[in-house]
Amino acid sequence: MTLHYFTASDGARLAWRDDGAGPPVLCLAGLTRSGRDFDFLVPHLVHRFRMIRPDYRGRGDSEWTGGATYTVEREARDVLELMDHLGIDRAAIIGTSRGGLIGMALAAGAHGRMAGLCLNDIGPVIERAGLERIKDYVGRNPAARSLDEIARKLPAAMPEFRNVPPERWRAFAERQYEETPQGLRIRYDPELRQSFLQAFSAPPADLWPLFDACAGLPLALIRGANSDLLSPETVAAMRARRPDMIVAEVPDRGHVPFLDEPEALAAIDAWLEATWTSA
Repeated sequence: MTLHYFTASDGARLAWRDDGAGPPVLCLAGLTRSGRDFDFLVPHLVHRFRMIRPDYRGRGDSEWTGGATYTVEREARDVLELMDHLGIDRAAIIGTSRGGLIGMALAAGAHGRMAGLCLNDIGPVIERAGLERIKDYVGRNPAARSLDEIARKLPAAMPEFRNVPPERWRAFAERQYEETPQGLRIRYDPELRQSFLQAFSAPPADLWPLFDACAGLPLALIRGANSDLLSPETVAAMRARRPDMIVAEVPDRGHVPFLDEPEALAAIDAWLEATWTSA
């Protein structure tokens, strides 16, 4: 799980992790998260695939570059520049939430660089209730003073996740926060809040053309059964447009599944087989 760095075209120093060997799979995390968000998935795939997990600018171990740069467009460009840096012509993409939006944007703007797309609890319609919840916490440090304390509080704070063992909550907390003498701190630039609020206050964008741009790519969709960001109605509309899309719903999960649940793993395995068989 060695950490690597490269320099983006605007001079930003960006981090990524690179594990395994085989066909490349780019793992793109959610809004506030890093490549470590896929730590739970990697052990299931690393013996067959090359798992490349970037930290977006301002997140994880990447350089903070300011709220104005934290956009899907800039982050999609960073992904392409990382692929160029690694000499990768085409890759399969697993996109969690924000990462799925980046994946759809790449399908529209760089279709030939993609081998397939797996969307983790994201689609072309983003429910307002989920965005309201994110608005409440993005860019803010938690009140808890330690990782152990917040791990104990997470089940009550995230009731849409059920039957999650305590050790998973602790592992999850370690990936989202760091302990300091002043208490817990988020592992990303607080200015991400500014970028989110700007997008939140704008009229909703029509993302269906980005989804339709995935035509010709093997496609999978994983939804948390209790998700407040991706509705069953949107899933049904996506399936109507792409009857061949692999779909899985993960019980006892909200936004977003950890991706090592049996339902998620089965969908990812089927999608990867379809992706690299057709490549």
